[in-house]
Amino acid sequence: MTVNICLEQITKTYYGTETPVKALRGVSLVLDKPEMVAIMGPSGSGKSTLMNILGCLDKPDGGSYSFADYDVMKMSRDQLAYLRNRRIGFVFQNFNLLARTSALENVCLPLNYAGVSNREAEKRAHEMLGLVGLAGREQHRSTQMSGGQQQRVAIARALINQPDLLLADEPTGALDTQTSADIMNLLQKLNREQALSIVIVTHEPEIALYCDRIIRLRDGLIISEETAPAAAAGGKEENV
Repeated sequence: MTVNICLEQITKTYYGTETPVKALRGVSLVLDKPEMVAIMGPSGSGKSTLMNILGCLDKPDGGSYSFADYDVMKMSRDQLAYLRNRRIGFVFQNFNLLARTSALENVCLPLNYAGVSNREAEKRAHEMLGLVGLAGREQHRSTQMSGGQQQRVAIARALINQPDLLLADEPTGALDTQTSADIMNLLQKLNREQALSIVIVTHEPEIALYCDRIIRLRDGLIISEETAPAAAAGGKEENV
């Protein structure tokens, strides 16, 4: 099911230094269909702040944020945690897997925290690992897997709660060129086949080309928004 995600005139200022830092100065973004959006910009442009606000990890100072039927600006800390845990998935550059546990156990973690039975959690984890191309690798530990395989485990874990929105922060930053292409092809496939909205923060132009839209930030403002050439040409998806 597609949900409408709408940020309007979002502002965020960080204090604690001699000079307040205006991280976002009126940013608007709408996701009203399953698409892949790349967010680009130099260090300090506001990319991470925007990602944190989208993921309900931080609250804006001003503006409005609606996620489906939720008014995020009016939600309590517990309500934000519920929304974050049930409707949003996160993928990070360094995978954030538990090294001494199996792929299956890593993917089960969000459901374990949610109180889902072990049997049901393992069933869904098997399904997610199959979805990302890791069927048969369920018992492998992180130390027994390549970087690309570890990122696939991280993606499976992010998908286990069937989120409406997947946020990926430099998801290919620790991977080589071919493995990066494999991961982006996988994300494209999930976007198209699972009707999943995906927002990716990246500094790599070639990664942004896998997305439908490229949004560029500078000094807390959107300075450009464009359709990615690859999306206009039908995408770059290959077999995964």
